[in-house]
Amino acid sequence: MGIKTFFKNAISDMKKSAKAQHEVDKTNLAAVKAESKANFEENRGKNTLKKAKAIGRQSWNDAHMSPSERTFKMQEEREKQLAEANKRIEDANKRIEDAKNN
Repeated sequence: MGIKTFFKNAISDMKKSAKAQHEVDKTNLAAVKAESKANFEENRGKNTLKKAKAIGRQSWNDAHMSPSERTFKMQEEREKQLAEANKRIEDANKRIEDAKNN
């Protein structure tokens, strides 16, 4: 296998990978849009004073955390978000494969 063939195959693989990633990104964007719209519709007219106070209280408590507590909490949130994102990616990939097979 020559160097020319190696680069040709590598570029071809990169193109395929980029196309697949683009499909995943499009699907994730659509999921985020749908979730945002659903959240908006669920909360339309329901943002009460009680809810606003609870959010403000949580914000106040977060502001008074020690740096180590804040770091730990942020790390937990990131891990949770990564797990959710990976689950959504798996679902999207499964949908893409189903669409390609049909």
